[in-house]
Amino acid sequence: MNDDNTSPPTIFVLSGSLGASGEQLVRKVLAQFQGDGALVKICPRIHHREQIETIVAKAGQESSIIVNTMVNEELSQILMKLAQERQVVVVDIVRSLLDHLSTLLGQQPMGKPGLYRQLHGSYFKRIEAIEFTLAHDDGKNAQGWSEAEIVLAGVSRVGKTPLSLYLSMLGWKVANIPLMKNVRPRSEFFQLDRRRMVGLTIDPSQLRYHRKYRERRLKGVNLPNYVDLVSLYEEIDEVARMLKREGIKLIDVTNKPIETSADEVVELVNRRLNSEVAP
Repeated sequence: MNDDNTSPPTIFVLSGSLGASGEQLVRKVLAQFQGDGALVKICPRIHHREQIETIVAKAGQESSIIVNTMVNEELSQILMKLAQERQVVVVDIVRSLLDHLSTLLGQQPMGKPGLYRQLHGSYFKRIEAIEFTLAHDDGKNAQGWSEAEIVLAGVSRVGKTPLSLYLSMLGWKVANIPLMKNVRPRSEFFQLDRRRMVGLTIDPSQLRYHRKYRERRLKGVNLPNYVDLVSLYEEIDEVARMLKREGIKLIDVTNKPIETSADEVVELVNRRLNSEVAP
């Protein structure tokens, strides 16, 4: 355990790919220790000697250790040599297993980083989509909206979040943006590719039902006109007119299962991408 005045040590995790598996293993082991533990710094896409030299030098200055998950034999040997010169400890969590499997299977390892990710591409694509969607839920991280494959927009409680998450599990990176009456969206909204944008609309009575449920959960929070039916008609109409002015197609999600709405969103986006030129 570290003293209060001592900053925790750093563990550098080197990877020829993204370093996610190495990071997960290191953090799993660190969980067995009390206190502040250590800082875990991922060093992904290590392909050159110069990268290794920089990391080893930094690790030597900070009295840190290096965890090697690179499968490239040449780079691993360079790492070991440089680390030995600097007296930096290297824990190689791949090499021993590769050596034993090579003997067991009678084959030499290919030494290509990212092969597991390539072989399981659909799984990792889905994980990336879910992570992206969670990070861009409810209008968050506007600077990343342009990276979304689908952008959902609509009034509060129209169902943007559950639909976004369902689409992300199908592998789509989704951002969802809340729209309000008499409030202009952020400037980033108007810079997005309209072909990837879908507006969601709903019958005011059903929206009122969803909002009354939320209102009960908020327990006394004052939300003026939040469930007033006349105001809901006006809000839905104003947002729908704004979306249409911006060339954004709408889908009505009233009484539809989430699977049906998702199918309509994907079909609409694919049709527009295949038939229209980006603005």
